[in-house]
Amino acid sequence: MTSTPAIRPFRIDVPQEQVDDLSARLAATRWPGDLPGVGWSRGVPQAYLQDLAAYWRTGFDWRAAEARLGALPQFVTEIDGQRLHLLHVRSPEPDATPLLLLHGWPSTVADFLDVVGPLTDPRSHGGDPADAFTLVVPSLPGFGFSTPLARPGTGAARTARLLAELMAALGHHRYGVQGGDFGAFVAPEVARAAPEHVVGVHLNAAVTFPLGEGEAGALTGADRERWQRLEGYNDGYMQVQAKSPQTLAYGLTDSPAGQLAWIVEMYQRLTDLPADGLPEDAIDRDRILTGVSIYWFTATAGSSAQLYFEEMNPAARGWGEWSGGDDGGEDDGGSWAPQRGTVPTAFLLSRNDVTVRAFAERDHTVVRWTEAERGGHFLALEQPGLFTDDLRAFFRSLR
Repeated sequence: MTSTPAIRPFRIDVPQEQVDDLSARLAATRWPGDLPGVGWSRGVPQAYLQDLAAYWRTGFDWRAAEARLGALPQFVTEIDGQRLHLLHVRSPEPDATPLLLLHGWPSTVADFLDVVGPLTDPRSHGGDPADAFTLVVPSLPGFGFSTPLARPGTGAARTARLLAELMAALGHHRYGVQGGDFGAFVAPEVARAAPEHVVGVHLNAAVTFPLGEGEAGALTGADRERWQRLEGYNDGYMQVQAKSPQTLAYGLTDSPAGQLAWIVEMYQRLTDLPADGLPEDAIDRDRILTGVSIYWFTATAGSSAQLYFEEMNPAARGWGEWSGGDDGGEDDGGSWAPQRGTVPTAFLLSRNDVTVRAFAERDHTVVRWTEAERGGHFLALEQPGLFTDDLRAFFRSLR
Protein backbone atom coordinates (compact mmCIF):
# COMPACT_ATOMS: atom_id res chain seq x y z
CA MET A 1 0.00 0.00 0.00
CA THR A 2 1.44 3.35 -1.01
CA SER A 3 1.33 6.35 1.30
CA THR A 4 -0.61 9.48 0.40
CA PRO A 5 1.77 12.02 -1.16
CA ALA A 6 2.41 15.28 0.67
CA ILE A 7 0.69 18.26 -0.96
CA ARG A 8 2.41 21.54 -0.15
CA PRO A 9 1.32 25.15 -0.78
CA PHE A 10 3.15 26.86 -3.64
CA ARG A 11 3.54 30.44 -4.81
CA ILE A 12 4.89 31.61 -8.16
CA ASP A 13 7.71 34.04 -7.44
CA VAL A 14 10.10 34.52 -10.37
CA PRO A 15 13.33 36.15 -9.14
CA GLN A 16 13.83 39.70 -10.39
CA GLU A 17 17.17 38.77 -11.95
CA GLN A 18 15.31 36.40 -14.28
CA VAL A 19 12.89 39.14 -15.27
CA ASP A 20 15.84 41.47 -15.94
CA ASP A 21 17.63 38.76 -17.91
CA LEU A 22 14.60 38.30 -20.13
CA SER A 23 14.54 42.02 -20.87
CA ALA A 24 18.24 42.06 -21.70
CA ARG A 25 17.97 39.04 -24.00
CA LEU A 26 15.02 40.53 -25.87
CA ALA A 27 16.91 43.81 -26.34
CA ALA A 28 19.90 41.91 -27.76
CA THR A 29 17.95 39.69 -30.16
CA ARG A 30 19.77 38.88 -33.37
CA TRP A 31 17.11 39.13 -36.07
CA PRO A 32 17.40 36.94 -39.20
CA GLY A 33 15.55 39.07 -41.74
CA ASP A 34 12.72 37.73 -43.89
CA LEU A 35 11.37 37.77 -47.43
CA PRO A 36 9.10 40.60 -48.58
CA GLY A 37 5.45 40.00 -49.29
CA VAL A 38 5.06 36.48 -47.86
CA GLY A 39 3.03 37.38 -44.76
CA TRP A 40 2.49 34.44 -42.40
CA SER A 41 2.81 31.79 -45.12
CA ARG A 42 6.36 30.83 -44.09
CA GLY A 43 6.16 31.47 -40.38
CA VAL A 44 5.97 34.55 -38.16
CA PRO A 45 6.78 37.81 -40.02
CA GLN A 46 9.77 39.58 -38.54
CA ALA A 47 8.12 43.00 -38.22
CA TYR A 48 5.25 41.49 -36.27
CA LEU A 49 7.57 39.56 -33.95
CA GLN A 50 9.80 42.57 -33.36
CA ASP A 51 6.78 44.60 -32.29
CA LEU A 52 5.50 41.84 -29.99
CA ALA A 53 8.96 41.25 -28.51
CA ALA A 54 9.31 44.98 -27.81
CA TYR A 55 5.97 44.95 -26.03
CA TRP A 56 7.02 41.88 -24.02
CA ARG A 57 10.14 43.77 -22.94
CA THR A 58 8.66 47.21 -22.21
CA GLY A 59 4.87 46.96 -21.97
CA PHE A 60 3.94 43.57 -20.54
CA ASP A 61 3.72 43.43 -16.74
CA TRP A 62 4.83 39.98 -15.59
CA ARG A 63 4.30 40.89 -11.95
CA ALA A 64 0.62 41.66 -12.64
CA ALA A 65 0.21 38.31 -14.38
CA GLU A 66 2.04 36.58 -11.55
CA ALA A 67 -0.26 38.23 -9.01
CA ARG A 68 -3.40 37.13 -10.88
CA LEU A 69 -2.17 33.56 -10.90
CA GLY A 70 -1.08 33.91 -7.29
CA ALA A 71 -4.60 34.84 -6.24
CA LEU A 72 -5.59 31.22 -6.86
CA PRO A 73 -4.60 28.50 -4.37
CA GLN A 74 -1.65 26.53 -5.73
CA PHE A 75 0.19 23.45 -4.56
CA VAL A 76 2.98 21.06 -5.48
CA THR A 77 3.37 17.38 -4.77
CA GLU A 78 5.37 14.40 -5.99
CA ILE A 79 3.82 11.20 -7.30
CA ASP A 80 5.89 8.23 -8.53
CA GLY A 81 8.94 10.50 -8.65
CA GLN A 82 7.27 13.22 -10.71
CA ARG A 83 6.77 16.72 -9.35
CA LEU A 84 3.28 18.08 -10.07
CA HIS A 85 2.08 21.66 -9.75
CA LEU A 86 -1.63 22.38 -9.54
CA LEU A 87 -4.31 24.92 -8.89
CA HIS A 88 -6.91 23.57 -6.46
CA VAL A 89 -9.85 25.96 -6.37
CA ARG A 90 -12.69 24.81 -4.14
CA SER A 91 -16.24 25.88 -4.88
CA PRO A 92 -18.29 27.62 -2.19
CA GLU A 93 -21.11 25.20 -3.08
CA PRO A 94 -21.04 22.12 -0.83
CA ASP A 95 -22.20 19.69 -3.54
CA ALA A 96 -19.86 20.92 -6.30
CA THR A 97 -18.55 18.31 -8.71
CA PRO A 98 -14.75 17.93 -8.67
CA LEU A 99 -13.36 18.56 -12.16
CA LEU A 100 -9.86 17.82 -13.42
CA LEU A 101 -9.08 20.48 -16.04
CA LEU A 102 -6.21 19.65 -18.44
CA HIS A 103 -4.34 21.97 -20.80
CA GLY A 104 -2.27 21.01 -23.84
CA TRP A 105 0.61 22.54 -25.78
CA PRO A 106 1.44 25.44 -26.08
CA SER A 107 -0.94 26.15 -23.22
CA THR A 108 -0.54 26.43 -19.45
CA VAL A 109 -2.80 26.61 -16.40
CA ALA A 110 -3.12 30.34 -17.17
CA ASP A 111 -5.41 29.47 -20.10
CA PHE A 112 -8.19 28.80 -17.60
CA LEU A 113 -8.07 32.08 -15.67
CA ASP A 114 -11.30 33.39 -17.23
CA VAL A 115 -13.31 30.25 -16.50
CA VAL A 116 -12.26 29.56 -12.89
CA GLY A 117 -14.78 31.98 -11.38
CA PRO A 118 -17.82 30.94 -13.46
CA LEU A 119 -17.07 27.23 -13.03
CA THR A 120 -16.44 27.29 -9.28
CA ASP A 121 -19.01 29.93 -8.31
CA PRO A 122 -21.84 30.05 -10.87
CA ARG A 123 -24.11 31.69 -8.30
CA SER A 124 -21.95 34.84 -8.48
CA HIS A 125 -21.77 34.73 -12.29
CA GLY A 126 -25.44 34.48 -13.20
CA GLY A 127 -25.52 30.67 -13.25
CA ASP A 128 -27.16 27.82 -11.39
CA PRO A 129 -25.28 26.86 -8.19
CA ALA A 130 -26.07 23.22 -8.97
CA ASP A 131 -23.59 23.50 -11.86
CA ALA A 132 -20.64 24.33 -9.59
CA PHE A 133 -17.27 22.60 -9.85
CA THR A 134 -14.30 22.31 -7.54
CA LEU A 135 -11.34 22.62 -9.91
CA VAL A 136 -8.05 20.76 -10.00
CA VAL A 137 -5.89 22.32 -12.73
CA PRO A 138 -2.46 20.68 -12.96
CA SER A 139 0.51 21.69 -15.04
CA LEU A 140 1.15 18.56 -17.10
CA PRO A 141 4.46 16.81 -16.33
CA GLY A 142 7.30 18.75 -17.96
CA PHE A 143 5.12 21.87 -18.33
CA GLY A 144 5.29 25.03 -16.26
CA PHE A 145 6.05 24.35 -12.63
CA SER A 146 5.64 20.54 -12.94
CA THR A 147 9.34 20.23 -13.58
CA PRO A 148 11.79 18.68 -13.92
CA LEU A 149 10.40 15.90 -16.07
CA ALA A 150 11.44 12.88 -14.03
CA ARG A 151 11.99 10.22 -16.69
CA PRO A 152 11.34 9.06 -20.24
CA GLY A 153 8.04 7.29 -20.84
CA THR A 154 5.75 10.01 -19.49
CA GLY A 155 3.21 9.89 -22.28
CA ALA A 156 -0.55 10.29 -22.08
CA ALA A 157 -1.21 6.99 -20.30
CA ARG A 158 1.41 7.45 -17.58
CA THR A 159 0.40 11.10 -17.11
CA ALA A 160 -3.19 9.93 -16.63
CA ARG A 161 -2.19 7.49 -13.90
CA LEU A 162 -0.25 10.23 -12.12
CA LEU A 163 -3.33 12.46 -12.25
CA ALA A 164 -5.68 9.73 -11.06
CA GLU A 165 -3.41 9.30 -8.02
CA LEU A 166 -3.39 13.07 -7.55
CA MET A 167 -7.20 13.19 -7.45
CA ALA A 168 -7.25 10.37 -4.90
CA ALA A 169 -4.67 12.19 -2.77
CA LEU A 170 -6.85 15.30 -2.83
CA GLY A 171 -9.82 13.28 -1.63
CA HIS A 172 -11.78 13.45 -4.89
CA HIS A 173 -13.23 10.00 -5.57
CA ARG A 174 -15.98 10.85 -8.09
CA TYR A 175 -15.01 13.52 -10.57
CA GLY A 176 -15.17 14.74 -14.14
CA VAL A 177 -12.27 15.32 -16.51
CA GLN A 178 -11.95 17.98 -19.20
CA GLY A 179 -9.09 18.18 -21.67
CA GLY A 180 -8.13 20.15 -24.76
CA ASP A 181 -5.33 19.59 -27.27
CA PHE A 182 -2.91 17.16 -25.58
CA GLY A 183 -5.23 17.28 -22.61
CA ALA A 184 -7.77 15.63 -24.93
CA PHE A 185 -5.42 12.62 -25.19
CA VAL A 186 -4.75 12.51 -21.45
CA ALA A 187 -8.35 12.97 -20.24
CA PRO A 188 -9.74 9.71 -21.71
CA GLU A 189 -6.71 7.89 -20.33
CA VAL A 190 -7.65 9.10 -16.84
CA ALA A 191 -11.05 7.50 -17.38
CA ARG A 192 -9.42 4.28 -18.57
CA ALA A 193 -7.07 4.27 -15.57
CA ALA A 194 -9.84 4.96 -13.02
CA PRO A 195 -13.25 4.30 -14.66
CA GLU A 196 -14.91 3.74 -11.30
CA HIS A 197 -13.97 7.29 -10.26
CA VAL A 198 -14.61 9.31 -13.45
CA VAL A 199 -18.23 10.35 -14.01
CA GLY A 200 -17.66 11.88 -17.45
CA VAL A 201 -15.05 13.17 -19.91
CA HIS A 202 -15.40 16.46 -21.83
CA LEU A 203 -13.02 17.13 -24.73
CA ASN A 204 -12.27 20.04 -27.03
CA ALA A 205 -9.58 20.59 -29.67
CA ALA A 206 -9.37 16.81 -29.98
CA VAL A 207 -7.55 15.08 -32.84
CA THR A 208 -8.72 11.66 -33.99
CA PHE A 209 -7.03 9.21 -36.37
CA PRO A 210 -7.99 6.28 -38.59
CA LEU A 211 -6.68 2.82 -37.83
CA GLY A 212 -6.07 2.20 -41.52
CA GLU A 213 -6.43 3.73 -44.97
CA GLY A 214 -9.81 2.08 -45.43
CA GLU A 215 -11.34 4.00 -42.52
CA ALA A 216 -10.18 7.33 -43.90
CA GLY A 217 -11.31 6.48 -47.41
CA ALA A 218 -14.83 5.67 -46.25
CA LEU A 219 -15.44 9.09 -44.69
CA THR A 220 -18.13 11.38 -46.09
CA GLY A 221 -19.56 14.83 -45.41
CA ALA A 222 -18.18 16.86 -42.51
CA ASP A 223 -15.97 13.97 -41.37
CA ARG A 224 -14.27 13.80 -44.75
CA GLU A 225 -13.77 17.57 -44.87
CA ARG A 226 -12.23 17.61 -41.39
CA TRP A 227 -9.92 14.71 -42.21
CA GLN A 228 -8.77 16.45 -45.40
CA ARG A 229 -8.01 19.61 -43.43
CA LEU A 230 -5.98 17.61 -40.92
CA GLU A 231 -4.05 15.88 -43.69
CA GLY A 232 -3.23 19.26 -45.25
CA TYR A 233 -2.17 20.87 -41.99
CA ASN A 234 1.38 22.18 -41.68
CA ASP A 235 2.68 19.89 -38.95
CA GLY A 236 6.34 20.94 -39.09
CA TYR A 237 6.37 21.98 -35.43
CA MET A 238 4.91 18.60 -34.47
CA GLN A 239 7.53 16.69 -36.44
CA VAL A 240 10.37 18.58 -34.76
CA GLN A 241 8.92 18.17 -31.27
CA ALA A 242 8.20 14.49 -31.88
CA LYS A 243 11.62 13.65 -33.28
CA SER A 244 14.16 16.07 -31.80
CA PRO A 245 12.72 17.73 -28.68
CA GLN A 246 16.12 18.00 -27.02
CA THR A 247 17.75 19.70 -30.02
CA LEU A 248 14.86 22.16 -30.26
CA ALA A 249 15.23 22.95 -26.57
CA TYR A 250 18.65 24.57 -26.96
CA GLY A 251 17.41 27.30 -29.27
CA LEU A 252 14.14 28.02 -27.48
CA THR A 253 15.65 27.93 -23.98
CA ASP A 254 18.41 30.37 -24.98
CA SER A 255 16.36 32.82 -27.07
CA PRO A 256 13.14 34.37 -25.77
CA ALA A 257 12.40 35.69 -29.27
CA GLY A 258 12.69 32.13 -30.54
CA GLN A 259 10.39 30.81 -27.81
CA LEU A 260 7.92 33.60 -28.57
CA ALA A 261 7.88 32.87 -32.30
CA TRP A 262 7.51 29.12 -31.76
CA ILE A 263 4.38 29.63 -29.66
CA VAL A 264 2.77 32.69 -31.23
CA GLU A 265 2.64 31.01 -34.64
CA MET A 266 0.26 28.48 -33.10
CA TYR A 267 -2.04 31.26 -31.92
CA GLN A 268 -2.14 32.75 -35.42
CA ARG A 269 -2.80 29.38 -37.08
CA LEU A 270 -5.28 27.87 -34.67
CA THR A 271 -7.46 30.71 -33.37
CA ASP A 272 -10.66 31.81 -35.11
CA LEU A 273 -9.22 34.50 -37.37
CA PRO A 274 -9.53 35.73 -40.95
CA ALA A 275 -6.57 34.83 -43.16
CA ASP A 276 -4.79 38.11 -42.44
CA GLY A 277 -5.74 38.26 -38.76
CA LEU A 278 -3.30 38.61 -35.89
CA PRO A 279 -3.22 36.45 -32.76
CA GLU A 280 -4.25 39.34 -30.53
CA ASP A 281 -7.42 39.77 -32.60
CA ALA A 282 -8.57 36.53 -30.95
CA ILE A 283 -6.71 36.57 -27.60
CA ASP A 284 -5.45 39.54 -25.62
CA ARG A 285 -1.69 39.85 -26.09
CA ASP A 286 -1.11 40.04 -22.34
CA ARG A 287 -2.74 36.63 -22.01
CA ILE A 288 -0.59 35.25 -24.82
CA LEU A 289 2.53 36.63 -23.17
CA THR A 290 1.54 35.25 -19.77
CA GLY A 291 1.69 31.75 -21.22
CA VAL A 292 4.90 32.39 -23.17
CA SER A 293 6.50 33.85 -20.05
CA ILE A 294 5.70 30.70 -18.07
CA TYR A 295 7.44 28.58 -20.72
CA TRP A 296 10.40 30.97 -20.67
CA PHE A 297 10.85 31.32 -16.91
CA THR A 298 10.46 27.58 -16.31
CA ALA A 299 12.72 26.68 -19.29
CA THR A 300 10.24 24.03 -20.40
CA ALA A 301 10.45 24.27 -24.20
CA GLY A 302 12.16 20.90 -24.35
CA SER A 303 10.43 19.05 -21.52
CA SER A 304 6.97 20.08 -22.73
CA ALA A 305 7.80 18.78 -26.22
CA GLN A 306 8.62 15.34 -24.85
CA LEU A 307 4.92 14.40 -24.86
CA TYR A 308 5.04 14.51 -28.66
CA PHE A 309 8.04 12.20 -28.70
CA GLU A 310 6.36 9.72 -26.37
CA GLU A 311 3.09 9.59 -28.33
CA MET A 312 4.59 9.47 -31.84
CA ASN A 313 7.39 6.97 -31.18
CA PRO A 314 5.85 3.69 -30.01
CA ALA A 315 9.28 2.10 -29.53
CA ALA A 316 10.00 4.65 -26.78
CA ARG A 317 7.05 3.56 -24.66
CA GLY A 318 8.95 0.88 -22.77
CA TRP A 319 10.84 3.55 -20.83
CA GLY A 320 9.96 4.55 -17.30
CA GLU A 321 7.57 1.78 -16.31
CA TRP A 322 4.91 2.69 -13.81
CA SER A 323 5.80 1.96 -10.19
CA GLY A 324 2.64 3.27 -8.57
CA GLY A 325 0.83 -0.07 -8.56
CA ASP A 326 -0.91 -2.41 -10.99
CA ASP A 327 -3.46 -0.54 -13.09
CA GLY A 328 -4.59 -3.61 -14.96
CA GLY A 329 -3.12 -2.44 -18.26
CA GLU A 330 -0.25 -3.74 -20.30
CA ASP A 331 0.79 -0.71 -22.29
CA ASP A 332 2.49 2.36 -20.85
CA GLY A 333 2.19 4.13 -24.16
CA GLY A 334 -0.02 6.54 -25.96
CA SER A 335 -3.53 7.04 -27.18
CA TRP A 336 -3.50 6.56 -30.95
CA ALA A 337 -5.32 3.18 -30.92
CA PRO A 338 -6.79 2.76 -27.46
CA GLN A 339 -9.30 0.30 -26.13
CA ARG A 340 -12.72 1.89 -26.46
CA GLY A 341 -13.54 4.04 -23.46
CA THR A 342 -16.70 3.25 -21.50
CA VAL A 343 -17.11 6.52 -19.57
CA PRO A 344 -19.68 8.98 -21.05
CA THR A 345 -17.79 11.44 -23.25
CA ALA A 346 -18.65 14.82 -24.77
CA PHE A 347 -16.93 16.53 -27.69
CA LEU A 348 -17.00 20.29 -28.17
CA LEU A 349 -15.79 21.41 -31.60
CA SER A 350 -14.85 24.94 -32.50
CA ARG A 351 -15.30 26.18 -36.03
CA ASN A 352 -11.83 25.11 -37.15
CA ASP A 353 -11.41 21.83 -35.23
CA VAL A 354 -10.65 18.65 -37.18
CA THR A 355 -12.20 16.00 -34.92
CA VAL A 356 -13.67 13.18 -37.02
CA ARG A 357 -16.87 11.93 -35.45
CA ALA A 358 -16.60 8.40 -36.89
CA PHE A 359 -13.18 7.94 -35.28
CA ALA A 360 -14.32 9.57 -32.02
CA GLU A 361 -17.29 7.20 -31.73
CA ARG A 362 -15.04 4.24 -32.47
CA ASP A 363 -12.79 5.08 -29.50
CA HIS A 364 -15.20 6.64 -26.98
CA THR A 365 -18.73 6.34 -25.61
CA VAL A 366 -19.91 9.62 -27.13
CA VAL A 367 -23.09 10.95 -25.53
CA ARG A 368 -22.80 14.63 -26.51
CA TRP A 369 -21.49 16.24 -29.70
CA THR A 370 -21.50 20.04 -29.99
CA GLU A 371 -20.35 21.96 -33.07
CA ALA A 372 -19.86 25.63 -32.24
CA GLU A 373 -20.13 28.33 -34.89
CA ARG A 374 -17.25 30.36 -33.49
CA GLY A 375 -13.99 29.99 -31.63
CA GLY A 376 -10.75 28.23 -32.35
CA HIS A 377 -8.37 25.77 -30.78
CA PHE A 378 -8.00 27.66 -27.47
CA LEU A 379 -11.65 27.86 -26.45
CA ALA A 380 -11.11 28.63 -22.76
CA LEU A 381 -9.15 31.71 -23.88
CA GLU A 382 -11.12 32.66 -26.99
CA GLN A 383 -14.69 31.86 -25.94
CA PRO A 384 -14.75 31.26 -22.18
CA GLY A 385 -18.54 31.62 -22.02
CA LEU A 386 -19.13 29.02 -24.71
CA PHE A 387 -16.61 26.69 -23.07
CA THR A 388 -18.21 27.08 -19.64
CA ASP A 389 -21.78 26.65 -20.90
CA ASP A 390 -21.01 23.39 -22.71
CA LEU A 391 -19.16 21.95 -19.72
CA ARG A 392 -22.07 22.78 -17.43
CA ALA A 393 -24.63 21.29 -19.83
CA PHE A 394 -22.71 18.04 -20.21
CA PHE A 395 -22.15 17.37 -16.54
CA ARG A 396 -25.70 18.51 -15.70
CA SER A 397 -26.93 15.71 -17.97
CA LEU A 398 -24.97 13.17 -15.90
CA ARG A 399 -26.40 14.15 -12.53
